[in-house]
Amino acid sequence: MTWRPQYRSSKFRHVFGKAATKESCYDGVPITRSVQDNLFCAVNPRFLAVITECAGGGNFLVLSVHHTGKVDPHHPRISGHRGNVLDIKWNPFNDYCIASCSEDSTVKVWEIPPHGVLKNLTVPWKELQGHSRRVGLIEWHPTANNVLFSTAYDYQIMIWNLDCPEQVIKNPVRTISHHTDVVLSMSFNMDGSLLATTCKDKKIRLMEPRTGHLLRDANCKTHKASKVLILSNLKMLLTTGSSRWNVRQIALWDQDDLSVPLLQEDLDGSSGVLFPFYDPDTHMLYVAGKGDGTMRYYEVSSEKPYMHFLAEYRSLLPQKGMGVMPKRGLDVSSCEVFRFYKLVTIKCLIEPLSMIVPRRSESYQEDIYPMTAGNIPAMTAEEWLSGINKGPVLISLKPGSQVAESYPELSLGKGLANSLDTRRSQSRPGLLQLAYIQDQLGAKEGKEDGSHAEGRDVRNWSSVVNGQDLALCSPPKTENELRLKFHKQQEEIRRLLELLHQRDVRIKQLELEIKNVRNSQPQGSL
Repeated sequence: MTWRPQYRSSKFRHVFGKAATKESCYDGVPITRSVQDNLFCAVNPRFLAVITECAGGGNFLVLSVHHTGKVDPHHPRISGHRGNVLDIKWNPFNDYCIASCSEDSTVKVWEIPPHGVLKNLTVPWKELQGHSRRVGLIEWHPTANNVLFSTAYDYQIMIWNLDCPEQVIKNPVRTISHHTDVVLSMSFNMDGSLLATTCKDKKIRLMEPRTGHLLRDANCKTHKASKVLILSNLKMLLTTGSSRWNVRQIALWDQDDLSVPLLQEDLDGSSGVLFPFYDPDTHMLYVAGKGDGTMRYYEVSSEKPYMHFLAEYRSLLPQKGMGVMPKRGLDVSSCEVFRFYKLVTIKCLIEPLSMIVPRRSESYQEDIYPMTAGNIPAMTAEEWLSGINKGPVLISLKPGSQVAESYPELSLGKGLANSLDTRRSQSRPGLLQLAYIQDQLGAKEGKEDGSHAEGRDVRNWSSVVNGQDLALCSPPKTENELRLKFHKQQEEIRRLLELLHQRDVRIKQLELEIKNVRNSQPQGSL
């Protein structure tokens, strides 16, 4: 009997990392020098936010994802904190809402204008006051709208309900006090019914976030955990940390039994923290080290040996932090399955890094893009607090399957605009704006007739530029106002170019599908 090697088939065994070109990076960004082991960057399909270095107080920068190239050193910032900003997170259901926490013991939630930050923002939408020491971590609930978790150096985890009329909230809906030291990381499962934490006391805790009830904890002497992730579709926990000999490690745990890890794997002897990122759609795990340029990626399964090493991306540029683009913002035409934004402090650079599955066909690949969590909340904060658990609302990433909605700031009130923000499905704001203008033109043409209708259509077309009514806008009076107008015009040009590029890609896809259909038909039927 001859021996035959066992090969494991996988769609992702040839995934490779592709760094963006110099023109597609964000250059000249004064990235923070904080020693906090956080990501320092947050991304959604519209904006990129990064914590920046400043002389006094704390601030962070919000840029359009299309605003690549050299960043203006005097670009307006969000500067309402009195201490250094330690963490920032975008609301998963509102691309124009971001939360930040700081050394001044507060958490602040900000509303970003649709066209970006055009002047310094100092007044937040909500201010959360409850912690007695600096706040180091914040996390949004994955399925409930406007529920925010924060943890500070007072060893408390506080749960906040933002659906209240007060601008300053001083009383959280619940406080979790199980920890005896600083909380290092927090992670939810997919429906938000479980919360896992790692702590400086070397314990891993799994609890119910709504009640704060501690389900189980672990204290492994051979593994000091620093970051934790719940792999909810596999009922596992993953932690990164170090061994007793300071060797960086990855450990897998059974969600129902934290007494002994299922798997421990030593990586290297570097000292930087390991940041784990998990994609539940592809079961891929990405591990990036702070202070080095390597990124390892694995495929995780529920059967032994649990983790299968795929490849390693190496770069000469070390990363201080990472931002991750949500799945709805990926470029599916190039088979992109994950996208990072590397913070390179030594060059003041933010470098996008795309993880790509090599495919010859340019058509949509349904096998690598299953239904994924979208930007629509499954329930309200009150429903979640009352005891309801719901999984995320799933969407398809297939082009054309998402419905464009009206641009919010053109003719809607603020309250209705905020409610529509949570239901946007398009990943690029230029499509929303163009669709709105076309809808308005179509409506005007249906209502009016003759030259009178044509005159109104022309006025309607000319009155909406960059989402603003020119009849209500005064001409720029200063050089700064003129510069802001110029930047907004450049944004609109970038959006329209992106739209044209999307249409070209779609045309190529349709041509290829027509060609495939013709080739598949028998010769006799032609």
